[in-house]
Amino acid sequence: MLQVHSVETFGTHEGPGIRLVIFTQGCYFRCLYCHNPDTQALSGGTDMSVSEIVTLAEKQKAYFGKDGGVTVSGGEPTIHAKELIELFRALHEKDIHTALDTNGALLNDDTKALYEETDLVLLDTKQINEAKHQTLTGMSNENTLALAAYRESTGKAMWLRYVLVPGYSDDEADLIALGEYFKDYRHIERIEILPYHTLGAYKYEKLGRKNPLEGVAMPSKETIAKAVSIFERYFKKVAVR
Repeated sequence: MLQVHSVETFGTHEGPGIRLVIFTQGCYFRCLYCHNPDTQALSGGTDMSVSEIVTLAEKQKAYFGKDGGVTVSGGEPTIHAKELIELFRALHEKDIHTALDTNGALLNDDTKALYEETDLVLLDTKQINEAKHQTLTGMSNENTLALAAYRESTGKAMWLRYVLVPGYSDDEADLIALGEYFKDYRHIERIEILPYHTLGAYKYEKLGRKNPLEGVAMPSKETIAKAVSIFERYFKKVAVR
């Protein structure tokens, strides 16, 4: 059984095409900008079986077209690696594309087996600067970068995702450093810029927690445009979500 926080049908922001998106419960990161803080606790989700999820995917398959499929996000989905290996294998038997939206926190035998079954990895690169990554997430970026290198070594597709937060991840030097770090990677198909937003702020109040970025404004059009222009020097495709 997989601990699921929520399910989104006809998703268009978690990988290519139209997708069934499964949000799992539990995450080790504590990102200051997290807009789903209710997914962080390691318990509290709803149990769903592999067969239930595959049935949902089959019902939606007609809408996937040539690009769509199933994306598992979170929380952090690789916490549930063993269950997801079974799920992704079952989806491939139905000729359904699989994607995994991960922060790269875990890299072990189970997650490597999962990545072998994953058609596309959406890797959330929070900050290339180690100290700033610690501030932003409460964790090191060492495993995230190790996962990027591992995925590159397998020759399988990867997208990078980068949340642009004023004062935390929009410094020009950091954006250039990230581009320089990944400039020789050949299997990064694109990088997606996700401008910080406040749509999930109400969830902190609901959880009885203080929003750690209260008062931080969304990035300006100029800030976003600058990030795009920098990343265009290094990546095949740059998209803003």
